[in-house]
Amino acid sequence: MIDSEEMKQAEEQYSANSIQVLEGLEAVRKRPSMYIGDISERGLHHLVYEVVDNCIDEAMAGFCDTVDVQILEDNSIRVQDNGRGIPTGMHEKEHRSALEVVLTVLHAGGKFNKNSYKVSGGLHGVGVSCVNALSDLLVAEVHREGHVFLQKYSKGKPLGPVQIVGDCEDTGTIITFHPDAEIFTQTTVYKYDTLANRLRELSFLNRGIKIVLTDRRELVDEFVKDNESGESKATGRQVYRSETFFSEKGLSEFIDYLDAGAEKVTPEPVCVESDKIIPIDIALQYNTGYSEKIYSYVNNINTIEGGTHLQGFKMGLTRSLKNYADRNKMLEKYKGDELKQGDFLEGLTAVVSVKVAEPQFEGQTKTKLGNTEVTSAVSQATAAAMDNFLEENPKIGKTIVEKILLAATARTAARKARENIQRKSPLSGAGMPGKLADCSSNDPEICELFLVEGDSAGGTAKQGRDRKTQAILPLRGKILNVEKAAVDRAFDSQEIQNIYTALGVTVAQEDETGEKHMDLSKLRYHKVIIMTDADVDGSHIACLILTFFFRYMFDLIKNGYVYLATPPLYLVKKGKEEVYCWTEEQREEAAFRLGKGSDKGYTVQRYKGLGEMSEEQLWSTTMDPERRRLRKITIDNAAQAERTFSMLMGDDVPPRRQFIEENAHYANIDA
Repeated sequence: MIDSEEMKQAEEQYSANSIQVLEGLEAVRKRPSMYIGDISERGLHHLVYEVVDNCIDEAMAGFCDTVDVQILEDNSIRVQDNGRGIPTGMHEKEHRSALEVVLTVLHAGGKFNKNSYKVSGGLHGVGVSCVNALSDLLVAEVHREGHVFLQKYSKGKPLGPVQIVGDCEDTGTIITFHPDAEIFTQTTVYKYDTLANRLRELSFLNRGIKIVLTDRRELVDEFVKDNESGESKATGRQVYRSETFFSEKGLSEFIDYLDAGAEKVTPEPVCVESDKIIPIDIALQYNTGYSEKIYSYVNNINTIEGGTHLQGFKMGLTRSLKNYADRNKMLEKYKGDELKQGDFLEGLTAVVSVKVAEPQFEGQTKTKLGNTEVTSAVSQATAAAMDNFLEENPKIGKTIVEKILLAATARTAARKARENIQRKSPLSGAGMPGKLADCSSNDPEICELFLVEGDSAGGTAKQGRDRKTQAILPLRGKILNVEKAAVDRAFDSQEIQNIYTALGVTVAQEDETGEKHMDLSKLRYHKVIIMTDADVDGSHIACLILTFFFRYMFDLIKNGYVYLATPPLYLVKKGKEEVYCWTEEQREEAAFRLGKGSDKGYTVQRYKGLGEMSEEQLWSTTMDPERRRLRKITIDNAAQAERTFSMLMGDDVPPRRQFIEENAHYANIDA
């Protein structure tokens, strides 16, 4: 936050003339993917983030503390803040209202004026104007200078001038928009959970800001927690689904949220705060697990490809821990390979957040920070904070170093296991796994690999498949839960070795920045399809396989190569007429139609396993590209995905029980 004098100056300088124009808006509707990433579900939700980011920028400048987001009945979005309100005065160069300039001209905004915003997420200035261009209706309501200003737009064009429609005593901006179906042809329906994950993340990154999300599309049963038992109980009333996100401690609470299912090594997160060169906010915590979970942000933007701030953090942490181990002579008995940076990161959960006045991002997607001065600033701040923590907590420091040495020992064993996998690679002439029924085509773009549980289902799938493009790899029972296993155990698993060998890929290797990536140039299939039974055991097996892909083959998910098959749950039959159903609603509809309103004259078969189907049935319902239903696995929010995998597949039971209790109200559970 800035002091009162700076706030006063910023208030005075944030006027119509603060809005600077760089270029027009026309290209957004022609090539929307250039500005919001894509026009699928992800791009649809990105519109909301752009508007909310403007509110957060007001909060970061010290003028806003509450943001209200509502999903309205018609899938419009309403975002309100209590900031200063977008300026509405006449713009000198444009000769029209500054509000209209902000909403209709690309690269127009107060963020190019250093006096208006010290730091900002949307530094390219395309946010709210892009939302306007891609909405069939947008209504801007500004509370400012004692008046309520209103202007409506359609597809980026104003439907009339800015009007004063009333008086007010408060300040703020309300943006209500409906996405244009001509642009978002796949869907214009917003997902509550997707928005909730991002808003929760923003509340952790900006402590002290209240963000409220409400879904006004349908009523849900109200549940409250009993103060004595801690269990959720229904009140008998129905309310709109709503959550309030507020964090008093910021990143330390973010770490607690991410590590909810883990056994901690450090009882409390270690916090790093500095504003000597740039504002730096970091929290980190070690747990007994084996995964490295580090998330980096610049001005609230999730830099999924890292950058100089992440490099600085790893350098500072490694230097501090290595120096501590040297000073305490803890490396004298260690006889393994030289310690590497990855050894210091095993079992680490960390969030690195920096605020940079003029960040140098790689493109509008803002996935990697390039400012070189950030590296040393973050490295020094991290090392200094860790040095103090280790000196004040010598027992914990010793435990962390011992964990690092175990990680190094396991890395050596894992290297030998990886070499074993490489020797079994089909490219080395070792051949394919014995149970793999390969396809005849060598074109990976049309080839598919089905991972099937057990020999029975595998045999049916082999008989029913298209032998030219579809390969079948049966897996024996439940594969290793890699969430609870060291890396060397994972690579020793025969089933995991078979997956690597069948795919033709190598184990992910670290690049010069310490990030792990797979070489996918020799990938033999561009569709890897997990096909399990439609019961609880099948769902668990699918979850185990997905956990393995998430932890060890993330690049497959990132590139859109991993899918879930969806076999039908029911077969409703009357005479020769058969109807396959994937949902309870479809079963009821088919039964009503075939029974002509009666509950007689038809039969219902509930499929529990793939082995219950004939090869023709499995092909026609689950494997035929013309009729099947595949679900592509995507990761929109890595931090939320990490938490979910850790909670569902980790050792700690109470957080998993709480997760199920909280989410069972909004999910269909197959008993």
